[in-house]
Amino acid sequence: MSKDGDWAPATRAAQALGWVDERTKAVTPPIHPSTTFVRDPDNEYRAGYSYARDENPGYDQAEALLASLEGGAGAMLFASGMAAATSVFLGLKPGDHVIAPEVMYWGLRKWLTETGRQWGLAVDFVPPGDLDAIRAAIRPGGTRLVWIETPANPTWTVTDIAAAAAVAHEAGALLGVDSTVSTPVLTRPIELGADIVMHSATKYLNGHSDVIGGALVTARADETWTRIRTQRHDGGAVLGPFEAWLLLRGMRTLFVRVAASCAGAQRIAEHFAGHEKIGQVLYPGLPDHPGHAIAARQMQGGFGGMLSLRIVGGRDAAIAAAARVGIWKRATSLGGVESLIEHRASIEGAGTRVPDDLLRLSVGIEAPADLIGDLEQALD
Repeated sequence: MSKDGDWAPATRAAQALGWVDERTKAVTPPIHPSTTFVRDPDNEYRAGYSYARDENPGYDQAEALLASLEGGAGAMLFASGMAAATSVFLGLKPGDHVIAPEVMYWGLRKWLTETGRQWGLAVDFVPPGDLDAIRAAIRPGGTRLVWIETPANPTWTVTDIAAAAAVAHEAGALLGVDSTVSTPVLTRPIELGADIVMHSATKYLNGHSDVIGGALVTARADETWTRIRTQRHDGGAVLGPFEAWLLLRGMRTLFVRVAASCAGAQRIAEHFAGHEKIGQVLYPGLPDHPGHAIAARQMQGGFGGMLSLRIVGGRDAAIAAAARVGIWKRATSLGGVESLIEHRASIEGAGTRVPDDLLRLSVGIEAPADLIGDLEQALD
């Protein structure tokens, strides 16, 4: 019988690595709500669990599956995507230099600008996808981490992961990749040279808008990984047992959901390219997108389920269009089975780098024709 390591990634996901509860033979894994675990008579913890802030048995299968899909040496679940991302930066030392993109998930950018710098990190922001800018920002002997997000929210700028890894490693720095939008279905950054991969598991990994969670995957179980694990333990940014169970359930349908979202996003992007009410369609799957060639090389099976439309008429026209949709839901977040639309600049507020005519679209798994028709009537 073939082993899970020989299975295609889609099979590994659907089977959740094929694990079966040894005691009950249940196909669906159990939930472990216990916060504490009994010591052996000799005062040891041979079962491997002592207190749920360290580990929960419900993490094991989800972490193993994600590490397998990403081709990593290990994975860790966190209470949120922000908890996962900030744990990477807090695993560094005060005075360490990091480089991050100017356009990225705004919550993490805000944290780096405020808390990260206050904590003692030296932070430089560079244009997303600009390898020359990354190279120029390197501080010899001081840069410890280069952080990229690809495709980058919400303009969907694409960064060449392999090239960015080469620049970071030449400087003795690590490369961290926010791969939330790509998911391991489309891109596996570790195979391209990344050291750490981050996911807001709230989004595509869960896929049902009912879990807040985050995850990290490492290329190596090294000293950096140990420091991050310590940060998770000491900071207490752990996922609850029911949330871990829901996350694993969502990951089992990851491949079919991402495929459907990618197909829908491609159709929507192609339909509105050149539309009289649309100033620009931002989507890596369009040949005129600046990052299309790189995306075609490092994204396999699709270009993601996210796109943005820049509306003719500016901010007021964009907000008015979002107000008229019926199927699309005016809500923050992305990666769920339902399609979402939002005026992103309003969400980010003061200091945003997002154009005020931009609507961000998260394409779900509905019929693309219905989604297109709903946008068409909203633009009238």
